[in-house]
Amino acid sequence: MSPDAPLDRPSHPDGQPFLAPAGSETAPVESTTPPPVPAPPPVSVTAAPAGATLSRLAPIAIASALFMEFIDSTSLSTALPTLAREFHSDPVHVKLALTSYLLALAVVAPAGGWVADRLGAKRVFLSAMAVFLVGSVLCGFSRSMPELVAARILQGCGGAMMTPVGRIMIVGSSPKEKLVQAMAWFTTPALVGPLIGPPLAGLVLGVASWPFIFFVNVPVGIAGMVAVHYLAPDIRQPDPGRFDLFGFFITAIAITGVVVTAETVGLGLVPLWAQALIVSVTLLVGVWFVRHVRRAEKPILNLSLLRYSTFRTSLIGGTMVRLGIGATPFLVPLLLQVGLGWSPVKAGLVTIFTGVGALTARSFARRVIGTYGFRSVLLATGVGSAIVTALPAAFREGTPVALIVLAFFVAGMVRSTQFISANTVAYAEVPQGEVSQASTLATVTQQIGLALGVSLGAFSLHLVRGTGGALTPDKFTLPFLMIGLVTLAAQPFYWRLSPDAGSEISGKRTAAA
Repeated sequence: MSPDAPLDRPSHPDGQPFLAPAGSETAPVESTTPPPVPAPPPVSVTAAPAGATLSRLAPIAIASALFMEFIDSTSLSTALPTLAREFHSDPVHVKLALTSYLLALAVVAPAGGWVADRLGAKRVFLSAMAVFLVGSVLCGFSRSMPELVAARILQGCGGAMMTPVGRIMIVGSSPKEKLVQAMAWFTTPALVGPLIGPPLAGLVLGVASWPFIFFVNVPVGIAGMVAVHYLAPDIRQPDPGRFDLFGFFITAIAITGVVVTAETVGLGLVPLWAQALIVSVTLLVGVWFVRHVRRAEKPILNLSLLRYSTFRTSLIGGTMVRLGIGATPFLVPLLLQVGLGWSPVKAGLVTIFTGVGALTARSFARRVIGTYGFRSVLLATGVGSAIVTALPAAFREGTPVALIVLAFFVAGMVRSTQFISANTVAYAEVPQGEVSQASTLATVTQQIGLALGVSLGAFSLHLVRGTGGALTPDKFTLPFLMIGLVTLAAQPFYWRLSPDAGSEISGKRTAAA
């Protein structure tokens, strides 16, 4: 997988990218060929030093740098009950430590594609890691919930650039036939994070204090920066055009309004008149943004990318799955540590089996996709994700630990296969010149979905518990069932995908072949 290998995406004789294969089950307006668009500018790829071994290490280096971000997130989830005690806060309200980070990611991420094209992906990626490290240190020195939330927002500003820019470097420098393999490495941090984060947090909380959950990011981050500096390729567009400052501004307002509304609705944190005002402003700005996107030459979020059926399906279907799964890092630690009374160490050691399952699935996900195709895999894992997401609803004091471990292990396998499939098929039709825009739009949508998932889990838990009620195991039944049902909302979108969608990168033999 050489970074300077030719980017040989199949194309029509007129140079336009192939769209959905014949026989697609999309609506008529989607099955017709879109009007010709100007050819995107060439992508400049400045690779790391040549060599087969070195090129194979490039996606691993980028993935290793992202470990810091995912270990941090999973560690913090395990520490939520501890933070609630330290800051004398309601456990439901501690979700701000999660959603503030996700909000910063969603707000800042739209600038990631343009900045990477203008300054170079590697430079932006390394700078983002430095910002994340500074935010991590400030989190460790926080002495109140507002201070922690502010530091988490700074962390989010760095993390907002890491994931989309890392994806740009991998997708932009990988030959099409190697994309599944490269994306599998790219998703590894999200799979191994749950393996390392929870027991690490349990160990830290058992022998030290919670600030060291953030301080451990420093050596991990420095090692990742060194790997990226020496091994990762640099990707940039020669002429990214002017930055859509106005679009960025109204996008930030709209995203903030959506997340703030989800964070406050039904919890009594904001007066009813203020909630109504926030919703009204958010809707108005949202309509304004859509009109702006249609007129702008290069909008901050390019909604025209939704014309590619595989990208559209991955974006919408994947967001539905994340709405359900996003609540899991918030609900599971509270269930295990508060509802069941487990220690952080025990909870961390049990939940690592989610990561074990995810790593296990990574070893065969590529073969499964090649055998059955993206559509079948997405449909099957979509149903499976809904089931495993709802399973903790049945956990009680008498539930055998071995059964809980098995549930987490299966959940990791199913979700891993789901995300590898969805994240890869998204770029099956996207031309190389539009990869950075597609990556940015996907990242923003994913983070909004995760933030709304946390808010959904907290809201449903608040409804069941009431004000000040005890968090007993039975109080978690409805929240887990609800997020499981929400995950199923992805199925109609996956069903409409063509059976041969993404076959040129999955390796599946099509009916035409």
